[in-house]
Amino acid sequence: MALRGRYVSMGPKRDARRSSLFLSVVAYVFLFFGVECSGQQPDTGASQVPEAPTPTRAGSEGFFARWAEYYRQDWSGTAPASPAPARRGLPSPLDSPPFPNADWSYGGSPVIGEPDTNGYPLMTAINGARSRSKLYGWFDPTLNFSTSTHSNAPEANDNYSNRFELNQIVLYAERLPDSVQREHIDWGFHLTALFGTDYRFTFAKGLFSSQWLNDHHQYGFDPAMEYFDLYVPHVAQGMNLRLGRFISVPGIEAQLAPNNYIFSHSLLYAIDPFTDTGLIATIKLNDQWLVQLGMTGGHDVALWTPDAKPSGTACLNYTTKSVNDNIYACANGINDGKYAYNNLQQYDATWYHKFSKTVHMATESWYMYERDVPAIGGSIKPETGANPAYCLPGEQRCTAPEYAAVNFLQKEISTHDFVSFRSDFLDDRKGQRTGFATKYSENTIMWCHWIGTTVQIRPELRFERAWDSKAYDNGRRQNQFTAASDLIFHF
Repeated sequence: MALRGRYVSMGPKRDARRSSLFLSVVAYVFLFFGVECSGQQPDTGASQVPEAPTPTRAGSEGFFARWAEYYRQDWSGTAPASPAPARRGLPSPLDSPPFPNADWSYGGSPVIGEPDTNGYPLMTAINGARSRSKLYGWFDPTLNFSTSTHSNAPEANDNYSNRFELNQIVLYAERLPDSVQREHIDWGFHLTALFGTDYRFTFAKGLFSSQWLNDHHQYGFDPAMEYFDLYVPHVAQGMNLRLGRFISVPGIEAQLAPNNYIFSHSLLYAIDPFTDTGLIATIKLNDQWLVQLGMTGGHDVALWTPDAKPSGTACLNYTTKSVNDNIYACANGINDGKYAYNNLQQYDATWYHKFSKTVHMATESWYMYERDVPAIGGSIKPETGANPAYCLPGEQRCTAPEYAAVNFLQKEISTHDFVSFRSDFLDDRKGQRTGFATKYSENTIMWCHWIGTTVQIRPELRFERAWDSKAYDNGRRQNQFTAASDLIFHF
């Protein structure tokens, strides 16, 4: 049986040294950032990004007392509120919470024209949330019950069947550029430390990649995003330049748990590109049109690896004046398309539509391929972690294409609740992404409940089928049913 890319089924291997490394990094960043932030004075002047309303704290209270008080007020609904700061552009179409985002999302940039209104428990405890530089994150433990006994692959991110596990511990250090003003250049940055089972869906070859490619550890660490933002206000209606490693720009779903409608991911998401490293420019032409142009080293590879090659990205984003519709189309990671680690040539389109104040949908489709992929059973050895393909008899190499589409339908129940239904289709024509040349379908229903603005619970029921072969449970089943949930605790 062929390897399954990032879905190779291995037994759990918990590495204490990796855990120790992660905790040491977190402790160091926390100490450094905490000292820096506690001494940082709030910016003054008209260009300051407005901060989120935060509970009042007595100056004599200690760090942990302020932290606990934040949660007490958040969960009891007694935190003081203030009017939302002005934004530049069309109004936000969605309520967040309960939805992951207030705006129709695009990758590679903060939303140009949107103020930073985010407040976090940890920053309130550190310095009363007075600084533009912020430190925050979350814990994401998960539980799933499955009809498969060996593996849920290609399901993501609860890839391990019938487990309670820690998918993500994430720590962010971040400063957002002030893109509301148009008077001066501003800057921002983002650093991520991620530990958990989900590292296998974010790592780049050549950057801590041996944890999975060589050792198949169940738990691992990945610095999933490290980038610098430069906001230039005088180009059109504002331009953001992002340099570094960032989440691959197209798509509805993202690698980080709070950014998704549903805990588990679509099959479409599970096999497409995850991160890119390079430079991307996001230019707001006017309130309705936005364009992106970028150059990266290819998908999911460090720039110093032999797999890296110059790859272009171009996207166009359009929003109607009513804000009821948004279309986002991208050509992502385009180069010669020859076989290498995750050298996917991706053409992606997303459509968001708002039916009413409480109902909206998000639809995505893509076509991807790689050229000159080694044939399964042929004389050409495939690269570690990059699957071969089911080529025609006698072929040593062939082109391996995939088609996919997914639809999310959401209904807001209250400011703390929404339900989502997802339908997903994938045709892995040559089996190069999942290890099986078959068509797949998947349907999931989920309920998201918020406790205040800091805890999310997302139970779901999911049924999927491989139509042409037994592709589930390491080739033992055609169908798979899972009942699962995660709990996101924000800090």
